[in-house]
Amino acid sequence: MSHEADAAGAEGSVTVRRDGAVLRMTLDRPSRRNSLSQAMIGTLVEALTKAAADDSLRAVHVRGGEDFCAGVDWIASNDGRRPRSGDLVRRIPHAAHRVIELVATIQVPVLCSVRGWAAGFGCNLALAADFTVAATDAVFWEPFLDRGFSPDSGATWLLPRLVGLARARRMLLLGEKVAGADAADWGLIHQAVSPAELDDAAEQLLDRLASGPTAALGLAKQALSFGQHATLSQSMTQELFNLELSCRTADFKEGLEAFRQRRPPKFQGR
Repeated sequence: MSHEADAAGAEGSVTVRRDGAVLRMTLDRPSRRNSLSQAMIGTLVEALTKAAADDSLRAVHVRGGEDFCAGVDWIASNDGRRPRSGDLVRRIPHAAHRVIELVATIQVPVLCSVRGWAAGFGCNLALAADFTVAATDAVFWEPFLDRGFSPDSGATWLLPRLVGLARARRMLLLGEKVAGADAADWGLIHQAVSPAELDDAAEQLLDRLASGPTAALGLAKQALSFGQHATLSQSMTQELFNLELSCRTADFKEGLEAFRQRRPPKFQGR
């Protein structure tokens, strides 16, 4: 193997492939528990940006291997040196933070399936997804303070909204690790299943999402996000605008027709 191939393997990769109406992204850097290199982050940003403009897409699936993602490899990114002042503020919003924003705002449902470690950025990536299914023995961990720096990638926004301040403090300030089974009990993730059942559980949910009324799903996702920083009145106004849009879709007509005929709807994502 050439030195170039060795370097590429150490850098890791993200496999992006289209599977019908589903975009599948697989993190592949097992030697580093799928911690993300800058090249991997760039691939995620590019793929998700393209997906946001693809009206034929109906769901996104993000997965790892034995581990989901152990965070961002800051040591490799900075050649083992402390970043210079202002460097992180300049770079991260267009890299790691952009991935979280895209996952949270893209107008199709995003599902993460988690085995092994979901740490730091990897934990927050799973939390930003619309649905995360994890193995019961997976581990969710926010190790920022254990490493001597403050949280990033949306941790301080996501955790309190999902599990409340008390549990957010346990994870962020005390660095408590949360097993997949407990994460599901807390409401941190959608579901925890045995490791042997994980792939099937993820596929069943993915099939359901990919066969849903895609435009209405996207609008509902947008309204949920809007409601996190809006009043009840503002949220209901936003819902009315979204309702106006969703009522113009072919899937809305199909939903009504299926209701009249007492049959399951066959949505086409249009």
